[in-house]
Amino acid sequence: MRKVPFSNYPYLFKSNEDEFVKIFKEVGNRGAFILQKDLEEFEKNLAVFTGTNYAVGLANGTDAIWLALMAAGIDEGDEVIFTSHTYVATAAAIHFVGGTPVPADCRQDHMIDPDSVKKLITAKTKAILPTQLNGRCCEMDTLKSIADKNNLIIIEDAAQGLGAKYKNKGIGSFSKGATISFYPAKNLGSFGDGGAIVTNDSEMYEKVMLLRDHGRNKDGKFVLWGFNSRLDNLQAAFLNFKIGYYQKEISRRREIASIYQKQLSKIKKLLLPPAPNANTDYFDVYQNYEIEAENRDELKEFLKDKGIGTLIQWDGQPVHSIKSLGFSGTGLPYTETMYKKCLMLPMNTSLMDEDINYVCESIKQFYLNT
Repeated sequence: MRKVPFSNYPYLFKSNEDEFVKIFKEVGNRGAFILQKDLEEFEKNLAVFTGTNYAVGLANGTDAIWLALMAAGIDEGDEVIFTSHTYVATAAAIHFVGGTPVPADCRQDHMIDPDSVKKLITAKTKAILPTQLNGRCCEMDTLKSIADKNNLIIIEDAAQGLGAKYKNKGIGSFSKGATISFYPAKNLGSFGDGGAIVTNDSEMYEKVMLLRDHGRNKDGKFVLWGFNSRLDNLQAAFLNFKIGYYQKEISRRREIASIYQKQLSKIKKLLLPPAPNANTDYFDVYQNYEIEAENRDELKEFLKDKGIGTLIQWDGQPVHSIKSLGFSGTGLPYTETMYKKCLMLPMNTSLMDEDINYVCESIKQFYLNT
């Protein structure tokens, strides 16, 4: 039986093992572990890649959201609208700056629904925090129009969106800033935790640079209360190497998505993500390949028996369903219906075409017999 894992973490290292060992030795022999030239170089290259003016490397993607909100002035009692179809970290960052996280519904492409956002705006609303999910950008021009009309800030949670574009503009171009995660499972992953903020806003950049290093400025003076949230220099060195071939990684993911689209699009009991180039407004990088499937749980078990790994995102918990955190669990109809069907298929660059074809044939077999 063929084995098709959902993730292949050893491959992330083995794919360029000699180069990674070389980088480790080179950085180690310099003793260059914190705030060194490798981080500066990666930040410059990340800014160039995203088409933004500035990038700041941070300890992880959650800190990136938290510090971006803080730098943007989100404060006690401010309401921030976010999509419930996201990781709990998005809401947690709002909570820990003193804000109130207000969950919005998603729509058929699993992105935040601008109509839902409009209905949630109150006198206390200060910001919109859309998640650029699964390697796709939200409908950012509509969200920006809503924000401008209501004098709201936009900060993008782009943990899964590096390289994605909407109307030929990438993350960080639509807002005060975009936050990125380099968690190993991400399209551009480190060998541990890591994150960043990219922005065109000089004030955002300067504030986050202070916040990440205990409030210390370039002269070594402490000018405000800050934190310890620096991207390790070693991880930055690895990422700086990997960003050099990141476009090839994106191209391969789009090829895999095309195979899924070709093989599965005629199965009426499935709703697939938008296909590559299905709408020229969007350039998707397929961090995940998340479908909606009838008889989802039975399909998941069937694929498991076939040696195929799948995943239900966020353990099947949209954020608004987590009552222990004070959410109601109701009121977002599409999200609630979608979570009974959503399933992520294998999507990583260790996969061969034969692996994807095997996954597709197995899914066809399941629905042929149900």
